[in-house]
Order: sequence, then structure tokens, then C-alpha cells
Amino acid sequence: MNLFGRMFVASHIGLFRLSGGRIGSSMMGGRVLLLTTTGNKSGKPRTVPVMYFELDGKRYVIASFGGSPQHPAWYKNLAAKPDVTVEVKGRRYAARAVVVEGEERAKVWALAVSQMKQFDGYEKKTDGKRQIPVVALQEIA
Repeated sequence: MNLFGRMFVASHIGLFRLSGGRIGSSMMGGRVLLLTTTGNKSGKPRTVPVMYFELDGKRYVIASFGGSPQHPAWYKNLAAKPDVTVEVKGRRYAARAVVVEGEERAKVWALAVSQMKQFDGYEKKTDGKRQIPVVALQEIA
């Protein structure tokens, strides 16, 4: 990520945390949470703002990366180490990231596209080079 991108993400995270999620919890009409993964190679905590969707009482994130041919770094991290931390509207909790498939994935994907039209374009942009992962964030009690 370039310097401007890193500065934007850092300021987004700072404002989100400082305001308890009142600032930074939405972007482009979608809802945003902070997702902290453990670096796949570094072992260090990595936090990113990510759009999320809720369906049937579950919270999901989608590793679209704008339709890029590769997965975002945060997805690679949680695929290797699925224990994550979620921050949403002033609440912070531990979760297990689980990639969903089949009917559940299809339902969440349809919800995402209905709420955020650009997600349909992201899937087309991949040209079939990858299926965009849909990830359930299962709270750990």
C-alpha cells in the first residue's frame, strides 16, 4: 500500500477508535468495522477498516479487494490465523473467521450486491480468476 493509502487507513482507524465508532463506521453508504488479524508472516497485529454485512444474526466481511485478481492481505492473514478481533460501533470482541461456501455464501453475496452495487462489478472484474471470499465473523464467548 502506498503512503497516502497507509495514512488514510491509519487516520480512519484513529477516528473510529477515538469516537467509539461514531466516526468512520460508514463509508460509501455501507457499514464499516475494524478487523484486526495477525500478520501471516510478521506475527504482528494488523488492523483494517472493512465493510460488513449482517444476515440472520451473523456478521460477514467480503474479501473483494475491489475485484483485484488477488486476495487482500487481511484475508491472507485470517486464512492462516483465523482468530481475529472485531471492533464495531464502540464494541470490541474476539471472533473466529470462517470462510463460507455454497448457499450461505450465495445469500450473503446477494445481500451485499443489493446493498452495495459495486460488489457485482468486483466479481465481474476478477474475470473468473478467483472467487471472492465471504467470511463469517463468529464471536468467541
